[in-house]
Amino acid sequence: MGGLVTFGAEYCVQPIIPVFTKTFGLEPATASLAVSFGTAGMACSMILIALFAKILPRKIIMTIALIAASLSAILISVSENFGLILALRFVQGILLAGFPAMAVAYINEEFDSKIIGAVTGIYIAGTSVGGLVGRILLSFLTDVLNWRIALGILGAIYFLMGIAFLFTLPKPQHRVEKISEGARLGDFAKLFRNANLMSLYVVAAAVMGVFVCTYNFISYVLLAPPHNLSQTQIGLIYFLFLLGTAASTIMGRLADKFGNGKILLASIVSMFAGVGLTCAAPLVIKLSGVGLVTYGFFGAHSSAASWVGKLDDSDKARLSAGYMFVYYVGASVIGSAGGKFLTAFDWSGVALFMTTILLIALSMCLRLLHKA
Repeated sequence: MGGLVTFGAEYCVQPIIPVFTKTFGLEPATASLAVSFGTAGMACSMILIALFAKILPRKIIMTIALIAASLSAILISVSENFGLILALRFVQGILLAGFPAMAVAYINEEFDSKIIGAVTGIYIAGTSVGGLVGRILLSFLTDVLNWRIALGILGAIYFLMGIAFLFTLPKPQHRVEKISEGARLGDFAKLFRNANLMSLYVVAAAVMGVFVCTYNFISYVLLAPPHNLSQTQIGLIYFLFLLGTAASTIMGRLADKFGNGKILLASIVSMFAGVGLTCAAPLVIKLSGVGLVTYGFFGAHSSAASWVGKLDDSDKARLSAGYMFVYYVGASVIGSAGGKFLTAFDWSGVALFMTTILLIALSMCLRLLHKA
């Protein structure tokens, strides 16, 4: 439920990026900043979370993140200036960051190590459902009403779910460190001296960036001739996130059985194939490509997230926060950079850009398989 709220609130504006283009007279790359400012806020917040991870109460931080971020969504819905929307999205991202960092730490600390891969997969499946529901509901309500009313309704729903989360999540049993034992910059810096961990972090940034880039800009292609889809039909494309729900659970369990590295490699290869198919002219093949990118991303994320705690014996919350920091940097930078290629070279340019990023991810994954 927490994952549904977090990733619904964070990415629900993605399908209406073209609406921002028309409403505010923006280029695609600029309009996509509505997504990137949210992920940038999360990335910045992850630095502080990583520093203070040992002393942060898991459940309290997650609850604050959900409730405060849902209220931010309501404020965004009544904002008249795009610059203000970006500022609020950045603040919303900062607030939301507390949830994924603490959630992965909670899982690593509260569950038996033999099933962490499976549990992480279930959690990430919940995030994919959140992304699916948020995007589809906002797209549909935007067509029926308008994007402002739609976002206000969504924010109210998320607020109520945040309250429900507070009363249903079990109290953590893991001991949180005292203030004197936490918040040392040197401890965080150690993470970036672990070559294997850094390779995994690069993979996380790359696959997340390609995933966000795909969904940020594929709608421009599908709204234009010869496809001419409506905003509601664009929203229905996010049903492909159900593949992500399946991938997170299936690939998480396979990672426990066959090893994280092999499953991560297979997931990246799936994303490669998907990017290639998005360049095809027929709509069915193009959407199949988006589906493969989606399946591959969630499989990669599930495998990588559960692998983090096995590559370093540092505090789990700090490891998770470091992972999430580079993960959202990838979403912000790569996710928006694709817009420049769309403007200059159409979708084929975006596909070439994403292929290059995936090649970097593939090389890092192969290094991990060889070294780790």
